[in-house]
Amino acid sequence: MKKPFGRKSKENKKTAEESKSTETIPQERSLVDIDYNRKKLFKKGVNLMADEKLEDAIEIFEQALRIDPDNVETLMKLGYARFHLDEYPEALKVYDKILDIDVTNPEAWNLKGLVHYEQKNYAKALDASQKAIESDPTYGMAWYNQACFLSLLNQVPEALESLKRSIEIDVKNARKSIRDKDFMNVRIEEGFKRIEEVVVLESIRQGYHTLGAIVWTTFLDKVDAETALKKLLEKGLIVQNEKRDGLSKIPVYDLADNIAEKIGKEKKGLFGITKKTLPKPVKNLKQLSQAIQSVKEAIDEEDVDKTIEIFEEFIDPKKSGEQMIENFFDEHREIRLWKIRLKDRGVDYLIDNKEKMIILFDNIEGTVTKKLRSEIS
Repeated sequence: MKKPFGRKSKENKKTAEESKSTETIPQERSLVDIDYNRKKLFKKGVNLMADEKLEDAIEIFEQALRIDPDNVETLMKLGYARFHLDEYPEALKVYDKILDIDVTNPEAWNLKGLVHYEQKNYAKALDASQKAIESDPTYGMAWYNQACFLSLLNQVPEALESLKRSIEIDVKNARKSIRDKDFMNVRIEEGFKRIEEVVVLESIRQGYHTLGAIVWTTFLDKVDAETALKKLLEKGLIVQNEKRDGLSKIPVYDLADNIAEKIGKEKKGLFGITKKTLPKPVKNLKQLSQAIQSVKEAIDEEDVDKTIEIFEEFIDPKKSGEQMIENFFDEHREIRLWKIRLKDRGVDYLIDNKEKMIILFDNIEGTVTKKLRSEIS
């Protein structure tokens, strides 16, 4: 029996590929857009993938490739559909064709590695993940996959180093690694225990303050969670208090004041909805607001050099970097990654991620505007 599309081992754990719909093309453009039919078929195939009709999606993608045999976007989806149907030799052929067109395509290398992983050919999987990283050193999922493959090959120190690098790029990889069976070989290592501490610290930051809540949100065993809490207390990163629960008292944990000021805290409101609280008054709000307007204009104009230059305003601690770290910690990390990728990949990367960048800066601007109004009133 075929495994379900989007299962954890392929979709949630190891690949950044998503079933995205492309924008609808207005009818009036069909006469002037020579790529109209391919785009129409591509969108239909993506929708079929979303409905888990993979065989039908493959047929549609192959029709689209008759129009443009070398379209990487269509080839990527075709390979991904075959991958999820366990048609591994066919998927490899598709990824190899993509790499013939663009040997530096990191996603194609990453997905090729996953095919070898599913075939339990971990040495080849490792080689592919290394090539994905060579193509894009900031590709967090490739670093994570490399850590998995190294662990399975019992190269423990190297696996931990790759896992740490993936977590530096995206802290969510720490939580993901906790229940990942590929890391069975490294769980007893001291380096992995420190990763467990990162996971517990992040859980507390998000507003989970009791042992039960931390275990529930991190998937750690109770003993491992207690060990991580003890280590964090010894390091002065968290503090322990007590709250009454009926006739008894239970320990509650919170970030130490100096840590809370650096990374901010999230508190749970009604119905468990997370509310972000800013740890310090926002400084130089007008300067930050002006920088947001400038960077949005640069992104909209697809001006790579200007965008990179203005990104420095949000990164440099002597400018607005300190305020960003204090109030927009995750966004600050994202902007740093964007800067690296823009330097490596230029205008193509800017065009591909334009909408995502604008949305991020719109969200920051909304928060800054509210704070400005409250400061004035």
